[in-house]
Amino acid sequence: MRENSAKSFIRVWKVMEMCYQILVQDKRVTQRELYYKLLCDSPDYFTSQLQVNRTIQDLVALLRCSRYSLGIMASSRGAIAGRLLLQEPNKEVVDCSTCGSSGYAISGDLELLEKLAMETDARYIIVVEKHAIFQRLAEDRVFNQIPCILITAKGFPDIATRFLLHRICRTFPNLPVLGFVDWNPAGLAILCTFKFGSIGMGLEAYRYACNVKWLGLRKNDIDQLVPEESLVPLKPRDLQIAKSLMSSEILQQDSYKEEVATMVQSGQRAEIEALYYHGYDYLVKFLATKIVQANYL
Repeated sequence: MRENSAKSFIRVWKVMEMCYQILVQDKRVTQRELYYKLLCDSPDYFTSQLQVNRTIQDLVALLRCSRYSLGIMASSRGAIAGRLLLQEPNKEVVDCSTCGSSGYAISGDLELLEKLAMETDARYIIVVEKHAIFQRLAEDRVFNQIPCILITAKGFPDIATRFLLHRICRTFPNLPVLGFVDWNPAGLAILCTFKFGSIGMGLEAYRYACNVKWLGLRKNDIDQLVPEESLVPLKPRDLQIAKSLMSSEILQQDSYKEEVATMVQSGQRAEIEALYYHGYDYLVKFLATKIVQANYL
């Protein structure tokens, strides 16, 4: 057995041993906490967070189980706001429409999220890529004009945010889920992670996938609403993500591939904030118009 293969094999056993200790103590840890414990206990085998993450993925595939069942909890960045009532067991009801512009912080405890009691009179769920845009929409109380629930992972989606969105979709299956992201490859990659899952999660990849429709920004929005001065050049990282999206088996929709191809061909990208050209209160009007016209993919 090669040295690298042997080390990978030992890493799996080391993580399995650590998970056993965690479960025996009835504890939960984040991947970051697990990394530092392994760094102290097995420095010859773990030198980076990436090694721990990949080993956890291997263990999930080997045991055909979830991370949470191994005692590994999500480290959540997400927030939710709008027309949704949440109640943890033996706790008071939280009205997400009264949580201010920062919204209600999503717990990383998936077991707790599964036990949440939920009520809503919303007609839409809007997944927002960026926290700043989420804050603007919550500040403007978009959910008073569009009966909706806002949710954000503040960038690339973490497991807890995806889990809660999936739970809401299971509880209220008739609510359409609409994605509001930047017009660039990273924005589409974030939307696709919510829609199709994360390939990097192995067997867990599709566990929390939801049928998210692409509301915007899209090419027709850029042509009609974004001034030329607000467009910025694609970065090398954008081109790498675009190449990955185009070669991905999960991205089957021609309309999505056409958007990516247009981004690359133009060499430009646009952020949601470019819509502020029409005023700081324009985002609500933009969303309302798109929803009324059912202008999403």
